[in-house]
Amino acid sequence: MAILEGRNLRKTYKLGRRNTVEALKGVEISIEKGEMVAIMGPSGSGKSTLMHILGLLHTPDSNHGPAPELYLAGENVASLSDNARTQIRARRMGFVFQDFNLVPTLTAVENVMLACEYAGMKGKQAKAAAIEALSLVGLTDWADHKPAELSGGEQQRVAIARALANKPELILADEPTGNLDSDRSAEVLALFRQFNREQGQTIVLVTHDSEVGAACDRVVKMRDGRIRDTGLPAATPMIAAHAVAATV
Repeated sequence: MAILEGRNLRKTYKLGRRNTVEALKGVEISIEKGEMVAIMGPSGSGKSTLMHILGLLHTPDSNHGPAPELYLAGENVASLSDNARTQIRARRMGFVFQDFNLVPTLTAVENVMLACEYAGMKGKQAKAAAIEALSLVGLTDWADHKPAELSGGEQQRVAIARALANKPELILADEPTGNLDSDRSAEVLALFRQFNREQGQTIVLVTHDSEVGAACDRVVKMRDGRIRDTGLPAATPMIAAHAVAATV
């Protein structure tokens, strides 16, 4: 069963009166529940824009073509209100970014608690969930340390704990190893794979790193705003290939 399915996903950015960038050109994509998928492509290929649309951070364009469709566990979420999209992100999704995005004045546990509170947890409940998430990434002893007191790898693990705190069914990560050395990158990838296998979470990683792609079940390749390779058998239509993708 597809947890994410998109059709006719388009996005054009207007940079000036006469300057536009067509970031997505009618993308069609399907992500199976329980998959760990890498979306790969060169800079400017549209991979980050696609992740932002899949994660309900941006909306697909609805003009100049067929109506966009974006299904999350079978529900079309392409045209939901901002409030509805916010609620879905808070309760059903977790996000990890290249630059960690931690609040420098807050401790590790306080940073993770922000996601708990965003999802509706308060007080002791939020703190307990944050500590549990930090324990999953091996940082219980660093809970009271601020980002400046942590290494880059440790900061990214805090960011992963923040993404895990509300026990999301879907984690989306944009270049999560981009600021890490090889050893720390391997640690982060191992964590993602652990959560994918042990907790069944679907994970979508946007990357330009072939080693990250090799660690995933499937690689979706993008170029010039289009998907050039879905990572599925060539003879199998994408939308009909759900059972195949789940076993890749």
